Amino acid sequence: MENVLFVNKPSGISSFDVCFRLRKVLGTKKIGHTGTLDPMASGVMIVLFDKATKANQFLVSDSKTYETRVLLGVKTDTLDLDGKIIEEKEYEVPAKEKIEEVLHSFLGASMQEVPITSAVSVNGKRLYRYQLEQKEVELPIREIHVYDISLTQIHEDGFSFRASVSSGTYIRALTRDILNRLDLIGTVKELKRTAVDQIRIEDCDEFSVIEEGNYQRHSLYDLLSLRYETIDYPSTEDILNGKKIKIDAKSDRVLICREKEVLAVYEKEDDHYRCVRGLW
Repeated sequence: MENVLFVNKPSGISSFDVCFRLRKVLGTKKIGHTGTLDPMASGVMIVLFDKATKANQFLVSDSKTYETRVLLGVKTDTLDLDGKIIEEKEYEVPAKEKIEEVLHSFLGASMQEVPITSAVSVNGKRLYRYQLEQKEVELPIREIHVYDISLTQIHEDGFSFRASVSSGTYIRALTRDILNRLDLIGTVKELKRTAVDQIRIEDCDEFSVIEEGNYQRHSLYDLLSLRYETIDYPSTEDILNGKKIKIDAKSDRVLICREKEVLAVYEKEDDHYRCVRGLW
């Protein structure tokens, strides 16, 4: 079931628009993705279509890697250059050692205030709706993990850094917090997602090339087998009927397959495994 695309999304287009335009290219109405990128952001976007959309719930990534360019002296209401400038201030670009010290202070677990421009729901409403309606709301605070972070370049107007972070981490908010520790104001000038778990930007097809009909399809097995223990089960009928099964597996959640064809995700329950979702 080769119903997965690895897309290098360009900046200036939303994730929704990517999927909308690919509907025509792929000739399908069932299409989705495993993680939103803001319009100003570019990089790795995993697109699922047809039967592969059933697996979206099992593809929440463990880590994502971003390359971010920070512009100093300008603060916007969206924490990036797509927003309205709300403050400007003179600045000096900090020394390399100072920036590195602050970046490294974010390694590990920390708490992050979710930006109001996000799609997180509070009281049944997306946060960005509160911003559009100019209504006050208490922003959620969530634990994030920064697995790796490093300074990549210093510019006349700011600096760039690379960070590998847990799913649910907002890079614009991380940038905001980094700038606060540097006692500076600034905003995200460029943002590129270079990896989602093991899928790297080098593995992706350019969106413009895909629209021309030139692209590589990937199988759901290729994607899910990176995350789950795979089991070849002899009785396809049992799986198609959603029956509980007994298998010799090491993991609590496994991928049931037939010659690399994904059939279902099963989960351990007492001494059996039960069907979580059929994917045939």
